[in-house]
Amino acid sequence: MDPIGFILWPIKWAIEVILVAFHWLWTSIGMDPDGGATWVLSIVGLVIVVRAALIPIFVRQIKSQRRMLEVAPQLKKIQDKYKGKKDQFSREAMSRETMELYKRTGTNPLSSCLPLLLQMPIFFALFSVLNGAQHDQAGVGVLNQELANSFAHSEFFGAPLSSTFINEWNAMTSGQPFSVSVMVIALTMIVLMTASQFITQLQIVSKNMSPETKASPMFRQQRILLYLLPLVFAFSGVAFPLGVMFYWLVSNFWTMGQQFIVIRNMPTPGSEAAKAREARLAKKGKLVTEKPEAAEAEEPAKPVTTQRQQPMGKARAKNAGKKPNGGNR
Repeated sequence: MDPIGFILWPIKWAIEVILVAFHWLWTSIGMDPDGGATWVLSIVGLVIVVRAALIPIFVRQIKSQRRMLEVAPQLKKIQDKYKGKKDQFSREAMSRETMELYKRTGTNPLSSCLPLLLQMPIFFALFSVLNGAQHDQAGVGVLNQELANSFAHSEFFGAPLSSTFINEWNAMTSGQPFSVSVMVIALTMIVLMTASQFITQLQIVSKNMSPETKASPMFRQQRILLYLLPLVFAFSGVAFPLGVMFYWLVSNFWTMGQQFIVIRNMPTPGSEAAKAREARLAKKGKLVTEKPEAAEAEEPAKPVTTQRQQPMGKARAKNAGKKPNGGNR
């Protein structure tokens, strides 16, 4: 077994368990065990389980992104400080100050990619499972030969889940029989995948960035991702089996909804989403603002210290009560 196969083996085994478990669930309530709808719902169940397990990591990602957005103005100051300086000393100083800023603020520019990186092995494992099923190959665990054949030959609106757009396109251009259903469903899902990815990135760029962040280099990177990631789906989706595309499409919808909830309820301070949230809270009378008077009232009153009076004799007290008369006695 190659190293990649060794790494993917436990993931493939877990994926097969989830798929077969949901397949058994839908079959037990009367659905066709060989129907494409049964297997599609099993893939939807797989998405729910996987993404629910990644929620704690997503929360960490949101917090890390929030910190990155907050330190963006400071990062821009460092970059402006060494702008145009290409000597070795300046580059090392800029790198050192940048790393100190990340360490001081507890930020990590790579943490926002963590959920995507964790999903990639799952995606490749699912692709491997479906590719094996496409060739009537049993899985590594509970996906036996019978279930693999059922999965490979199941059809969703007349389109086998193991089919790809590129295969049907090649068959059409070479004059061989091809499936119009596969091409239509594949193109529809590619459009939906591209649109959902674009909307998800657009939510971040247009609503959840402060004016300071929009003036930083990070905003330019986000703008590039806004158009780059949808293109990745558009060009790579033609080679994916329909089953994999169903997984990715449902996962994109989950991400889009999750991102909408986060931006609506936990927006970046100073962003358009934050202003909209403040307006909603103010309309409902739930906006809490700190007033200076309230802050002063909350400060504990300092105890007044008085000087202890020393005991005086009668003569001394009598002289102390007299007013000075210009020095005459």
